[in-house]
Amino acid sequence: MNRRSLFTGALAGMAACAQDKKQNRFNQPTGYRDTPVLPYQRWRVHDIDRPKPAVVTPSTTAGGPPSDAVVLLDGKDLSRWTFRGKKDRPKLDWKLENGYMEVVPGAGDAVTRETFGDMQLHIEWSAPTEISGDSQWRANSGVLIMGMYEIQVLDSYNNPTYADGQAGAVYGQYPPLVNPIRKPGEWNVYDIIWEAPRFQGEDLARPAYVSVIFNGVVVQHRKEVIGRMAHRVVGNYQAHAPEMPLALQDHDVPVRYRNIWARRVSFS
Repeated sequence: MNRRSLFTGALAGMAACAQDKKQNRFNQPTGYRDTPVLPYQRWRVHDIDRPKPAVVTPSTTAGGPPSDAVVLLDGKDLSRWTFRGKKDRPKLDWKLENGYMEVVPGAGDAVTRETFGDMQLHIEWSAPTEISGDSQWRANSGVLIMGMYEIQVLDSYNNPTYADGQAGAVYGQYPPLVNPIRKPGEWNVYDIIWEAPRFQGEDLARPAYVSVIFNGVVVQHRKEVIGRMAHRVVGNYQAHAPEMPLALQDHDVPVRYRNIWARRVSFS
């Protein structure tokens, strides 16, 4: 065999080897049944029988709802909300305009018609540009998870107040790690991960846990919730249903909300 034939044969062998590698690359096993069992789980490493995650389509816009979200406020109507009203005041709804809803002082809390337990919650809010009052009377509202566990909404921009009452606080329990508030009139964003409490009869089996990302900044990281929201006292737990409505607080200040959506998840 001449030198040219040897070279041609070598090239052909290399091409065949590369083709075999390419075919092997696209014919990998999709899992195994002979690997070790993972600690504290019933699944093996790379277990072929382990259920695959459901496909969720993310939003094409930043902060928009993914495909499995319940859209609670898209700025078009208030059909997913009711309003608690306040004693001795006329029945009112919150204002809806320009893609947001605004607290109407005296209308009472806005309450979702749907109920939620474990969830991921996205909510955007804005304090009035006209400043009236200070401390807890400056753009005070609140995200009342399950209607009773509060993530504080407050204009904390150059506004001294107690630490566990600032925006992003688990009200009366944990201050935010930092204060990333935007100026009045600008939109703030909360992304909240909520693990609902568990009860056995009337007894607390497991407390709630909450994480809060405020304007892209972590301000609460899986904090153990002490109990219900309370003012000047320590809140406690009282047994309730696994799912409860979400509420936004009417604290007699015209705070605005927009782009609210929630995903039901399970941390059991």
